[in-house]
Amino acid sequence: MQKELLVTDAQTLAFETNCHLFKDCGFQAPSVWSFLFEPLFTIGPVEFNKPMLLAIIGTFAILAFFWAGFSKPKVVPGKLQMVAEALYDFVHRGIAKEVIGKKGEPFVPLLVSLFFFVWILNLWAVIPIAQFPVSSVIAYPIGLALVVWVTYMTVTFRSNGFVGGIRNLCVPSGLPKPIYVLLTPLEFISNVFVRPFTLAVRLFANMFAGHILILIFTIATWYMLGTVLGTVYASASFVMTLVLTVFELFIQALQAYVFTVLTATYLSQALEEAH
Repeated sequence: MQKELLVTDAQTLAFETNCHLFKDCGFQAPSVWSFLFEPLFTIGPVEFNKPMLLAIIGTFAILAFFWAGFSKPKVVPGKLQMVAEALYDFVHRGIAKEVIGKKGEPFVPLLVSLFFFVWILNLWAVIPIAQFPVSSVIAYPIGLALVVWVTYMTVTFRSNGFVGGIRNLCVPSGLPKPIYVLLTPLEFISNVFVRPFTLAVRLFANMFAGHILILIFTIATWYMLGTVLGTVYASASFVMTLVLTVFELFIQALQAYVFTVLTATYLSQALEEAH
């Protein structure tokens, strides 16, 4: 059954191209097959597929861009160096310093890496040929959330010690003591379990939903072609596809920003002294 659901890289939309409106065939909406791909090759038990390839290409693209921008820095920067500096400063000043403050300097490389990696994983959705947001596969947001969670826990206990770290995670200051009986376990569950879960699901759900919407209107555009009336419907669907694509560009950048800001917020709280 699973083999039947998988699609090749050339079948990202995976719908019957001869099926059109008024031709006795139903609209083939995207489903689970839009997110499953035949492996390009296998290494032992590991199947290397299209999302993996896009993630690797994205990683090297980010490294190549910043290497080209900063490998030979000049006092009077060229265009590429100016763009690289502006993007770096956006995360450095706009997120690390604003959210964490002076203590955020050691975490700037992590925050910069997270922002641009998440962004390019999302951006693949609107790049021709690729046309697939890697972060719509739940494994990738979970992996990133685990990186954040491990860093968050490490910083919490390294900064406050074991007892102080537990207090930091579970015992907010300035509240009446009887409230802690109920609040302490809720804070523990929220900070240790809910935070990484929501961090991953928020990114995954937005990219998954956006990809489904674009697929629906793209397939509908082709499906409704064939008659004069159908072409009118197809034109409206095509316009909607373009609108959603532009909107998706905004959401892709926003989700990368939200993911990074939340990471910085968690690190800021981890660095606070327990009371």
